[in-house]
Amino acid sequence: MSGVRVLVGTRKGAFVLTADGKRQHWDVSGPHFGGWEIYHLKGSPVDPNRLYASQSSDWFGQVIQRSGDGGKSWEPVGNQFAYDGEPGTHRWYDGTPHPWEFKRVWHLEPSLTDPDGVYAGAEDAALFRSTDGGQSWQEVPGLRGHGSAKDWQPGAGGMCLHTILLDPNDPRRIYIAISAAGAFRTDDGGQTWRPINRGLASPGILPDPNAEVGHCVHRIAMHPLRPTVLFMQKHWDVMRSDDAGESWREVSGNLPSDFGFPIEVHAHEPDTIYVVPIKSDSEHYPPEGKLRVYRSRTGGNEWEPLTNGLPQSDCYVNVLRDAMAVDTLDSCGVYFGTTGGQVYASPDAGDSWAAIVRDLPAVVSVEVQTLP
Repeated sequence: MSGVRVLVGTRKGAFVLTADGKRQHWDVSGPHFGGWEIYHLKGSPVDPNRLYASQSSDWFGQVIQRSGDGGKSWEPVGNQFAYDGEPGTHRWYDGTPHPWEFKRVWHLEPSLTDPDGVYAGAEDAALFRSTDGGQSWQEVPGLRGHGSAKDWQPGAGGMCLHTILLDPNDPRRIYIAISAAGAFRTDDGGQTWRPINRGLASPGILPDPNAEVGHCVHRIAMHPLRPTVLFMQKHWDVMRSDDAGESWREVSGNLPSDFGFPIEVHAHEPDTIYVVPIKSDSEHYPPEGKLRVYRSRTGGNEWEPLTNGLPQSDCYVNVLRDAMAVDTLDSCGVYFGTTGGQVYASPDAGDSWAAIVRDLPAVVSVEVQTLP
């Protein structure tokens, strides 16, 4: 019987949750790296036992950890992240120039074809690549080399490159998203990049409605069988692109709030998407204190609340941008973690939910592996 491994990054360590294909009884391993912020863990699609983790601390700095046995044991690998050439400056919160400074890795994206290949999205926003299992890292310089980079500005959580999507049909095409610069795409393996933000609106933040960069994109998702269709959760608005990001249209529809952080796509239904609405950009908790995942089976606009098994009163947690994922079992499982330390799972595509673990530190990221 197939199994599931859920990789959970928290503010004070990493946890590995495992279950068989029924997804009813879960074993919990952890905390690994107790006391450290673990911004992201993700496994290689080529070798499920090859895991990568981003371990960081404001005091001790950044450590990349690697496991070859599914998270039972770990070893630190390369942790030198140097910007290519003269780093230069970007725009600071107050609009003044500020030097590029590496702080941490927000997101790790293993190669679709090579267990030793992995990308890292960093703060201050840059894309790094390793071809030797994380032992050494080189910046993909074309991204920060874009002429708009001097105008990129941090969002409330820092200037982070938090989303990396690899096109399974075209190894030279990569999508990334930066808060608060926007979304970008390369079609030549990272040598050159261009913004893909046409149709995004950020009133009150950007005075120019046609601004090329500066949009606070929270997350982008795609279905691997339809990589030119993208879904975006933005700082206000849920958006959709049917042309690889060339243009976007709003699909927030009847959501109670179009502010949120994560967005995910059903493993077998490319037009079924999930979001978790949050009340506002200043009140990071569910509207009316009711924790509701919303599902659209039509690619947006029409949304239904999924509440069975979720707290519907006095719930004031948040779900962060990397804290939702799906498995690929026949009945698609959906998972998300909260800042209150719960990880919820639905084995039936969102129809019903149960907390598979409670009382963890605040959850930062959730990834899922479907195991043979």
